[in-house]
Amino acid sequence: MSRPSAKPTRQPGHGPGAMMPKGEKAKDFKGTFRKLLRYLGKYRFSLLIVILLAIASTVFSILGPKILGEATNAIFTGIMNRITGAGAGIDFQYILNIMLWLVGLYLISAIFSIIQGYVMTGVSMKITYNMRREIAAKIQKLPLSFFDTTSNGEVLSLMTNDVDVISQSLNQSVTQIVTSITTIIGIFVMMLSISWQMTLVALCVVPLSALFVILIVARSQKYFLAQQTYLGHVNGHVEEMYASHIVVKAFNSEEESVKMFDSYNDTLYSSAWKSQFLSGMMMPVMSFIGNLGYVAVCILGGYLAVNGRVTVGDIQAFIQYVRQFNQPITQVANISNVLQQTAAAAERVFAFLNQEEETAESAEPVRLKSKDREDGLQIQGFVEFSHVHFGYTPDKTIINDFSAKVEPGQKIAIVGPTGAGKTTMVKLLMRFYDVTGGAILIDGHDIRDFSRDGLRSLFGMVLQDTWLYNASIYDNIRYGRLDAAEGEVFAAAKAAQVDHFVRTLPDGYNMILNEEISNVSQGQKQLLTIARAILADPQILILDEATSSVDTRTEILIQKAMDNLMKGRTSFVIAHRLSTIRNADLILVMKDGDIVEQGKHDELMQKNGFYAGLYNSQFDTAEDS
Repeated sequence: MSRPSAKPTRQPGHGPGAMMPKGEKAKDFKGTFRKLLRYLGKYRFSLLIVILLAIASTVFSILGPKILGEATNAIFTGIMNRITGAGAGIDFQYILNIMLWLVGLYLISAIFSIIQGYVMTGVSMKITYNMRREIAAKIQKLPLSFFDTTSNGEVLSLMTNDVDVISQSLNQSVTQIVTSITTIIGIFVMMLSISWQMTLVALCVVPLSALFVILIVARSQKYFLAQQTYLGHVNGHVEEMYASHIVVKAFNSEEESVKMFDSYNDTLYSSAWKSQFLSGMMMPVMSFIGNLGYVAVCILGGYLAVNGRVTVGDIQAFIQYVRQFNQPITQVANISNVLQQTAAAAERVFAFLNQEEETAESAEPVRLKSKDREDGLQIQGFVEFSHVHFGYTPDKTIINDFSAKVEPGQKIAIVGPTGAGKTTMVKLLMRFYDVTGGAILIDGHDIRDFSRDGLRSLFGMVLQDTWLYNASIYDNIRYGRLDAAEGEVFAAAKAAQVDHFVRTLPDGYNMILNEEISNVSQGQKQLLTIARAILADPQILILDEATSSVDTRTEILIQKAMDNLMKGRTSFVIAHRLSTIRNADLILVMKDGDIVEQGKHDELMQKNGFYAGLYNSQFDTAEDS
């Protein structure tokens, strides 16, 4: 029974997006950041260098206003001396020396900043690289049940949007956090060294700023999370609709598709607008509060200068420090918004990476004979289904006590109405899903005792839904066995009745199949997949009736190709046209997950039971039409 991996009618709440409900905060904000910090642990040495360079760059930058204040004092003292006639005037050499010191300090600060930016960019890119590699590796380990309920676009959104958010945030935020904290501490010390009274006035704005930051962050977090979640929904929907646009048009579902997109897009617009507006409020609010403190410092500084308690240069330096003091507080506020978005993206990524994987491989898998191993087991093709039970969900069993024995080289047809469990049996045989009861054995060994790679190397599959990819015809055939020689590829093509039509194409075997594989016919696609299966030379075949959507002439070609493919191999044929399996060695008739009849065609027809009814109904339908 076919279970599509993507459905145009998918509703919110499926896939990775379902890990975080609409409009709610991250389930574990602190836990997510702890995981992210552990993830960064392997780069601790590089991050330590970044932190030290950021601190050094900031310290050298902080010293500038204090030294510049000395130059201001020298100018002010020189001018006053000239006015009063008490001195030699402005000492330009002294001021020049100060300027040279300042240039040196700022140059060293810039060099440190450039180096730490270079190192941090390397770290963030490595994190991006490793995260995407882990996601790609995780995809290969997830059970098919995950993809039954998750759209391709959701996973693509993780690989692109969420990982990019994490990378950009780390690249910008880590150094900004270190720089901001160092700046706040350094400037606080420098301001205290000038005047503790003015420092107290300047610090009065900090609690007020912190209050506004906390309020805005608390308000905006849920919108950042909803933004990332619904960005995944939008990507998933667009990807599904693009891949299925022919089906959408054929069933006049454009309006429904647009309505669903609008629903996702409206929610994304609303959450993105609110999150960006709230984060945008941070800067003007912080600037307003900072200006209040700046005015208060100017008034107090003027009063202290008149009373001779501070110099003009000290006031000038302090005002610069006040300006610089507000800047890191504002940066921290902005970083808090970025970190919220990072937490939302990281939680989605970690939730995906924590998805339950396929059941573990056997500790000591059955060793199979191959070119590289002569002492392994040579599979003969004996297959046994022993009291198999299975359900896609625990509360609904669809295969009930299925038992059958298949001898090597036999052609076994599996027939039954839609939903009987035919394709499900194939998925169990390939171990795309594990049985919930009973066992499937190959040559007396439970398939769970094989490695998955080893088990699937025994099978060749030709399905109703052909799978070819955007590459040359030659490469698509050679995909069955990548180490095959050129002559073997051509021999497989001839056995599959495909060589003649390929050579009539513009570039022959070098013709590139387009992304939608629409530049060859349905029948030609089937012949190419049969050629690929012949090249793989499997011990056991699985054939999902591949002739139901082709013309009679092509059907004859495909039937000849499949006959060549099945020679000497145990073959399972899922039959929709019962007339094509009359020569099967054994026909298993399924209904509601059970085998209700089994035998050869003539035997089953003589019983005049369920199979005979199915067989005759096809001809009755044909006559009626």
